Amino acid sequence: MIMPTRQAIPNRRWRVGALMGIGILVNYLDRVSLSVAAPQLQVSFHLGPKQLGLLFSAFFWSYALCQLPVGILLDRFGTLRVGRWGGFLWGVASTASAAVTGVAGLIAVRILLGIAEAPSFGVASKVTGYWFPRNERALATALFDAAAKFSNVIGVPLIAFLVVAAGWRWGFGVLGALNFLYFITFYRIYRDPSGDARLSAAERGYISRGGATHEGTANAGGVAVLIYLLKTAKVWGLTLGFAAYGYAFYFFLTWLPSYLVHTMHMSLLGSAGYAAIPWMVATVTDLLVGGWLIDTLISRGHGESLVRKNVLVCGMGLGLAVFGAARTHDASTAILWISVSLGGLAAAAPVFWSMPSLLAPKGGVGTLGGLMNLGNNLMGATAPAVTGYLVASTNSFKTAFLTAGVILVLGIACFLLLLRSLEPIPDLP
Repeated sequence: MIMPTRQAIPNRRWRVGALMGIGILVNYLDRVSLSVAAPQLQVSFHLGPKQLGLLFSAFFWSYALCQLPVGILLDRFGTLRVGRWGGFLWGVASTASAAVTGVAGLIAVRILLGIAEAPSFGVASKVTGYWFPRNERALATALFDAAAKFSNVIGVPLIAFLVVAAGWRWGFGVLGALNFLYFITFYRIYRDPSGDARLSAAERGYISRGGATHEGTANAGGVAVLIYLLKTAKVWGLTLGFAAYGYAFYFFLTWLPSYLVHTMHMSLLGSAGYAAIPWMVATVTDLLVGGWLIDTLISRGHGESLVRKNVLVCGMGLGLAVFGAARTHDASTAILWISVSLGGLAAAAPVFWSMPSLLAPKGGVGTLGGLMNLGNNLMGATAPAVTGYLVASTNSFKTAFLTAGVILVLGIACFLLLLRSLEPIPDLP
């Protein structure tokens, strides 16, 4: 019997991967919209840097605190049901943002949006494990992770244009429509491999032989899986390291436009153009280094664990270019340092998001992803608020940049000391 070649295998899995990428793109357009509209919101609601920092962090508190319960629900009820409900609630929360009449209402809507979007990365990570063999996992993961970066490339200028031309309410309203459009698309297209009638036998066999994650539930309850994972040193290394990444990433995501407007004295539209540059660099390095390069090196026989860990540590190391941004008052030089920093972090990001499907015991992918993303987004909640406090106290972003760099150093140390090998965690008895 002649086995089908790789070239002859259909590409249904890549269509599913593209669907996950589109979902994360829409997801992050919601997140970045607030940072772009911030200058207008400050005027409308009379907000100072401290209040603006708290508003930025409102989304991340609910998003972070939902990670563990959502991860357990994801392992219990699966990607299809959790993904559908999450997509519907995105649309509700995003549309409601356009109708708020005060700061309290806007904070409430951002908290709801955090709850609605909590399953997004967990669903994408688990779907990637189901649909892709290990030798394609890095690029598949990079598809949805790069979408988070690319959202700033197209989202910042687009939302800035809408905000300047028609006001911040129109910016939020357009995003609400996009959210509902994605929900309908996901509802009609996505199925797990076992339930997808359009997945051919040849592609199904190729995915299975390549080490795709088995569909199924945990051998024990969600709490038992969680306790089991918390006893594993590599889980702590992954979680603490990803938290350090999250601080720097969300610092840039929430405060970069305001930094360019207030420190570099740019217009809102001008800052949007400058802010898009480092995010474009991040998109490219995410796909080429964190995705294509890793898969290529592994397919050529290089050790999977060594390749992924080297890219992860080197990418985090390049993130330390944030120290350079703290020392300049020139906009072009600052954007250069920020581009190097974000480019390095983006190269490491797909390694992070491939970890749950590579390391987790059977039925524990969602729980491990939720635990990892909990640490990441607790820092996502902390970074905007801490930055607002530092900027208000010092009237400068210098200390904020330095703080992000120090936290990255601590994250790299956690990887080197705790993560060690990337071998799978044994299944629960």
